Amino acid sequence: MGDAVQSTSGADLPPLSQANAEPGGRMIFGVVSLLHAIIEPLVDRDWREQQKIPARGGVVLVVNHISNVDPLAVGQFVAFSGRWPRFLAKESLFRIPVVGAVIRACGQIPVRRGTAAAQDALVEAVRAVDAGRAVVVYAEGTITLDPDLWPMRGRTGAARIALSTSAPVVPIGQWGAQDVMYGKRIHLPHLRPRTTFRLLVGDPVPLDDLRGQPLTTAVLTEATDRIMAAVTALVAELRGEQPPAERFDPRAVTAGVRR
Repeated sequence: MGDAVQSTSGADLPPLSQANAEPGGRMIFGVVSLLHAIIEPLVDRDWREQQKIPARGGVVLVVNHISNVDPLAVGQFVAFSGRWPRFLAKESLFRIPVVGAVIRACGQIPVRRGTAAAQDALVEAVRAVDAGRAVVVYAEGTITLDPDLWPMRGRTGAARIALSTSAPVVPIGQWGAQDVMYGKRIHLPHLRPRTTFRLLVGDPVPLDDLRGQPLTTAVLTEATDRIMAAVTALVAELRGEQPPAERFDPRAVTAGVRR
């Protein structure tokens, strides 16, 4: 993948004010700076190919979802790569006193999962991308249910955002956050032994042949499959392992069948 841009400790990171000059980040600058001060002494970093994140303009960043601490690992990575991340986040977080006000002020996008209003998040995400923002999407929609934490079958939200804009879709693979907080249950973080947040950026997912077409199920499925294949390849490189031949299908859990 070419020469990797890496940082395995916080000591060799430039100050955030030098790493990120993107406008519109007054509130998020303070939040990222505070979180960095907390996280930096606790974990190592292996950050690669940050230069593949576009320096400006709308972009959809698609990441695999492995832990409840993913937003900390990914948000810091994106911010120090020169972009202010706009996550699609659970609407319930926005109802938490103080926290909700802060994340809203940072430009994060609430998602009302399981309701008709969930579409509002996609509209807001498209608006943010069209305004030149970097929108971060967990294409799986939730923390992976794959027993070995491989990326599972994706939902079509990332594809809808991408195909509704002219923005590139840039995949990011991550590994390591699960060692701090494993699974969907929120619990005290495990900080010993010291872990490493590993993140790797890939080339934009080729979707040009699908742009301009009606957003049919077939088109969205094809775009989603390409996105998930790109993310999975990055995770495989970080893990040094081969992924499953077929991605885990969470819909099969309720049917008692793994497809």
